[in-house]
Formats: sequence, structure tokens, C-alpha cells
Amino acid sequence: VARLSESGGDSAQSGGSLRLSCVASEFTIPDNCVGWFRQAPGKEREVVAGIYGAGSNTYYADDVQGRFTISADKTTLILEMNNLKPEDTGTYFCAARRSCEFSTWRTPGNFGLWGHGTQVTVSS
Repeated sequence: VARLSESGGDSAQSGGSLRLSCVASEFTIPDNCVGWFRQAPGKEREVVAGIYGAGSNTYYADDVQGRFTISADKTTLILEMNNLKPEDTGTYFCAARRSCEFSTWRTPGNFGLWGHGTQVTVSS
């Protein structure tokens, strides 16, 4: 059964850095669209970053562009988060679907496979 498992969530100070990992089981990342989403308390889940097109394309939400970097190998998805801000606080989820295009990322409901999440807390 295909699974995603996140790790790396922690507490950090504003301006700090964290590195999240997501390990894919029973499927390979380059053959799919895999990305990071986050959900803050009381807010809807939103896209953070994604990788698709056999790893040749990336998608970033406007508020993380230039601060976060997504990368992947065959089975592990990485999110490098720099210059963290308190508004980056939330539960970060890894998600996947078989195929996608640029617009697919805007709607978390388009993704059918999800991990259980890892908590990121950024204090000012």
C-alpha cells in the first residue's frame, strides 16, 4: 500500500530554519506529483510547495517563494525552510497524486494520498 511519512517538524525562532522530510513507500516520487501542504489552527489546508513533471517542475506558494526550497530523490521529498516566520506555523503534510499540472496545486482536495503530518511552530 502506498504511504507517505513526514518528519522533521520542530519549534524554531523567527528567522530560523527547519528541514522537513517525507518518505514515500510503494511508489516513486519522480513518477508522481508530490508536495507539501500546511494547515494552521482554524484555517484551511493550503499548498506550500510541490514537485512534478518527473521532477523538472516546481510550484511554490507566493508567501514561501524565495524562502523555501523543495527537492526530491526517488523516495524522499525534502522541504528546506529558511527565514521562518510565525505565520509558517502549522501542521505540514506531504501529499501525492499520479499526475498534475500547475493549477492542480491550488486545491488540496485534488490530492488523494496524504501523510499524517508533522508540526512546525515558529515563535517571534
